[in-house]
Amino acid sequence: MGKLSVFSLVILALALLLGQRIVTIRRRFLVDRVVANNHLQNCVELKHLDHGAEDITIVGDGLAFISSGLKYPGLPVSDVTGKIFLLDLHDPRLKPVELRLPWNFDVESFNPHGISVYIDPSDDSVFLFVVNHPQHKTQIELFKYKEEDRSLLHLKTIKHELLHSVNDIIAVGPESFFATNDHYFSNDLLKFLEFFLLQPWTNVVFYSPKEVKVVSEGYYFANGINMSPDKRHVYVADIFDHNIHVLEWKEDNMLTRVKTVDVASLCDNIEVEPESGDLWLGCHIDAKKVFLFDPKDPPGSEVIRIQNIHSDQPVVTQVYADDGQVIMGSSVATVYGDKLLIGTVFHKALCCDFK
Repeated sequence: MGKLSVFSLVILALALLLGQRIVTIRRRFLVDRVVANNHLQNCVELKHLDHGAEDITIVGDGLAFISSGLKYPGLPVSDVTGKIFLLDLHDPRLKPVELRLPWNFDVESFNPHGISVYIDPSDDSVFLFVVNHPQHKTQIELFKYKEEDRSLLHLKTIKHELLHSVNDIIAVGPESFFATNDHYFSNDLLKFLEFFLLQPWTNVVFYSPKEVKVVSEGYYFANGINMSPDKRHVYVADIFDHNIHVLEWKEDNMLTRVKTVDVASLCDNIEVEPESGDLWLGCHIDAKKVFLFDPKDPPGSEVIRIQNIHSDQPVVTQVYADDGQVIMGSSVATVYGDKLLIGTVFHKALCCDFK
């Protein structure tokens, strides 16, 4: 009878632990969250982006670089290889053009995720950093954009043991950057276990040819990363903690936390408006619908704007929302003039009038 009682207590304890984990997962994933549609006027679907536009970044003259075709574990995928597109926002046709990759680059395994652009102040050369996941591993591809023939020259591939599960990247020099790791483990089984445990184990890494180190940690799922226009602060989206971290960039390249801003949503990538410093966030409404995809009940999309983020009272505003009938799984939003671009992990991309 005593052994049976102990066994029963063990089973009860495990059941309680499992129940607690399920409650935590539902809270972190914002399961069953409902957001009313909040559409903008004159939204058009961008051509050639039927397999997602996971990340979009715009350079000063209105050229938008777009990563497409991401294959991420647990999400819907296609057989289409990854591509980088360029969209000229001054062209009224709004037609993304695929950038040609060099013949000696492994196009078949190209699996682009987060991207960032660095413009060399000495000669205005444009360098594109791309997070690449060939065979679901992680490496960073460094390209130089060649305007004369709309192509990318591959300069180098960067690999490092600290860059083991990179999600997004922000370039700070011709060969240096900050990057977010969205998992602590590299093994696929252990990565799945992380989703069950949901502990603040992920981090931000600084990379340069001279040093590589973890510079900030304690995130549940470090996702999008970007930088303030004055280059003093770095912003990190912790998607499962529903907030944006503001960090100060120190001389030793460490990042010190200044504050967090609650966004009450599952925000993915961060883009920063260069003139105002406003943050634009592509967000998910319910993570369960993203990972357990059902076309009859698709994942929705939400765009959030943060104004005056360094003030005592940042203004967090929902700019766009859709229940998935128009656009599924938004991952990025960015503005140029009166245009708002919204990209997704695996669906499509929109361009909306925004004034």
